[in-house]
Amino acid sequence: MASFGIPLSGLQANSKSLSVIANNLANLNTNGYKNETLNFGDMLFQMQGTAGNKDPIQIGSGVQVESTTSNFTNGTVNSTGVASNMALQGNGFFVVNNAGSTEYTRAGGFTVNSSGQLVDPSGDLLMGYPATNGVVSTTSALGPITVNQAATIPAVPTTSFETTTNLQADSAVGATFSTPISVVDSLGVSQTLSIQYTNTGTNAWSYTVTLPASATGATTPTTVASGTLTFDSSGALTSPTGSVTGINITGLSDGAAPMKLTWNLTDASGNPTLSQQDSASATTATNQNGYGVGTLTGYSVLSDGTVQGQFTNKQTLALGQVAVAGFANVQGLAQISNGDFQSSVSSGAAVVGQAGIGGLGTITGGAVEGSNVDLSTEFSSMIVAQQGYEANAKVLTALNQVSQATIQAAS
Repeated sequence: MASFGIPLSGLQANSKSLSVIANNLANLNTNGYKNETLNFGDMLFQMQGTAGNKDPIQIGSGVQVESTTSNFTNGTVNSTGVASNMALQGNGFFVVNNAGSTEYTRAGGFTVNSSGQLVDPSGDLLMGYPATNGVVSTTSALGPITVNQAATIPAVPTTSFETTTNLQADSAVGATFSTPISVVDSLGVSQTLSIQYTNTGTNAWSYTVTLPASATGATTPTTVASGTLTFDSSGALTSPTGSVTGINITGLSDGAAPMKLTWNLTDASGNPTLSQQDSASATTATNQNGYGVGTLTGYSVLSDGTVQGQFTNKQTLALGQVAVAGFANVQGLAQISNGDFQSSVSSGAAVVGQAGIGGLGTITGGAVEGSNVDLSTEFSSMIVAQQGYEANAKVLTALNQVSQATIQAAS
């Protein structure tokens, strides 16, 4: 009997539905997993003739699986505290390279391999935009993101410095006060300058900037700058203004290049950093713009995917920027193992860009995106699929009984 095919198709459809539900439940705790739904459609109807009013008489041929739909809504962001982990929220996928093949994933449980490259649990390389000297090039080809702990940044010599200093207003003529300040030469070596202030009269001081003898191999300290300071009746510096230039240091024993320094006498807002008030002479802050050689101590991932490195010299530097890919039709992506996807004709080519730009989602560092499978929904769907399976099995049993009765009657 041809009718046997109808309940059989129902058994197969509901069995596949149970398989999809089982797969969803199995991946309840899989990072970045998106739950799936099986969609059914009726099969071709057979014409059995027409009714008296000429309406067609048709009988369906059963059910078939038409498609699977993935739910790409965000999963829960779970903090891990692991710097290499990333959770993508919003549209898009991480781009990974699997032995030369480009794949896409939402699973952000990345780690670091022996070469210092960020990889997924399968060893696929996380791809992004490269950075040179802390500058990310978003026009360059994608490459692996590297967070090698052996990475260093070269020294940058000091070119300017400033101190926040008060000189006691009622100091006796000839009273002195000294402030040390460290600057960095071209080799990254710290050199300590000494600024000595000497009271020369009412509202007047002189200064000398010296370099210790050990820095040049000389027998006495070297004076590299000197001059006078004048304050008004309110204790504000009136001369010199702006900065002291032409502080030149040569002949350093370590072989560093000559240094040309500027002593800033005002802060970034233009306020004088030297004052003369009736309180003990003191320096409350020093600042200079150089730094020594730094090695990488750690890194973090910003919301735009920038991997920001932290170095021993207290500097931060971009190590690269994680790329994010979007698709015109995400339902057209072909699913493979390990939570990865591949583009297809249906999905369209990947549009690769930066997180948070062009409709692409943002990244949370030190976290992973959990599965978006809803346990109660899956159990409800499982009950419906189970009942559908049992109903079709009963129909099949009934048809078998009718068939047996027909055979017995004919014999």
